[in-house]
Amino acid sequence: MSSEKWRNLIGFWFLGLCNNFAYVIMLSAAHDILKDQEDKDHHDNHNNTTTPSPSNGTYLECNEISTGAILLADILPTLVIKLTAPFFILHMSYKVRVLACVLFSLASFIVVSYSTGIWMSIVGVVCASISGGLGETTYFAFSSFFEKNVISAYSSGTGGAGIFGALSYAGLTSVGLSPRKTLLVMTIVPGLMFISFFFVIKKPRSFYHKEYIVKYNEDSSSLLTETEDADDKVKKVHLTLRDKLHLLKPLMKYMVPLCVVYIAEYFINQGLYELLYFNDIWLSEKEQYRWYQVDYQLGVFISRSSVNVFKINKLWTLPVLQCANVVILTAQVFLRFIPNIWIVFALVLFEGLLGGAAFVNTFYKISEDIEAEFKEFSLAAATIADSFGISLAGVISIPTHNHICSLNLKM
Repeated sequence: MSSEKWRNLIGFWFLGLCNNFAYVIMLSAAHDILKDQEDKDHHDNHNNTTTPSPSNGTYLECNEISTGAILLADILPTLVIKLTAPFFILHMSYKVRVLACVLFSLASFIVVSYSTGIWMSIVGVVCASISGGLGETTYFAFSSFFEKNVISAYSSGTGGAGIFGALSYAGLTSVGLSPRKTLLVMTIVPGLMFISFFFVIKKPRSFYHKEYIVKYNEDSSSLLTETEDADDKVKKVHLTLRDKLHLLKPLMKYMVPLCVVYIAEYFINQGLYELLYFNDIWLSEKEQYRWYQVDYQLGVFISRSSVNVFKINKLWTLPVLQCANVVILTAQVFLRFIPNIWIVFALVLFEGLLGGAAFVNTFYKISEDIEAEFKEFSLAAATIADSFGISLAGVISIPTHNHICSLNLKM
């Protein structure tokens, strides 16, 4: 493999890592963000809760606000960007988009670190969401100028963001660094994103000649105009809004399974994780939540890095299995029939494997199946599926969490 290909694979891996890092950190820190702010509010207002005290391990202990609230702040701006960006953002410079991603990512860590209230924390989370959503549509579209293996490299990097993000947060806080100082350490990540795009990746000639020819003849069935470059023939296409909407229909067979997987997956992550803790074991409640995140992200990293070794063509099998995980772990919250936390860790790992597999196999199949001239738009548009699923999961997980907590379940 040439040095240029290695540079591109490494560059895309780091783009995936950096783009998802802030998102992962915010979800890993969600429990701490809410707990810290609620403790401050209780101290300032001298309020007494009416929920029975869990200090003796008798009742289920819950944050007053579900971590699903952080999930919604972390995903709704992303969803808005993904719903709209493929229809206009492809005409914007990639350099401008990447710089915006870098600045919003940097702002997210700084704002949350210095926040003085829940809503300021959520503003920081929204910055992370904007960076991640803009970045994902940008980098998947950007990948259309390279060989398809950069998609597996990017996907592996997003999985790496999960495991390294969750692990670094859990590790640094476990050794005594405060959540706020830990977030400040993470400000090096946006810098890595900048370096990866502008200095590591070697852009192909077709990227520099990306100028869509606006000579669309409505009386012609062909959208394509071919031009001869010095070395190769570059197909350029101008898509109208109608053309783009028409292209969404064949993408549904990829997007629907991915969406369902993410609904189930993030319902578990943000609706159930903080309710799955065990009393009187070697990990505290907070530590259990953090290490569930690490365990889940390990599964995501493994599966997102595996598409060149193990491809899954029947995408519909993944949502079926993920929904089975929802049933089992929801039953655990109510029935407490699983005797050991290691069994829950195994289920959480399997959940991550399914989620990562759905993500990478979906986009890899799109890169294989969709015609080259429509690939840039299709890859950007398909990113809507996971964010839509995550948003629905957040909407579902908040009332579910609150209802379960209101039951005062005995442990």
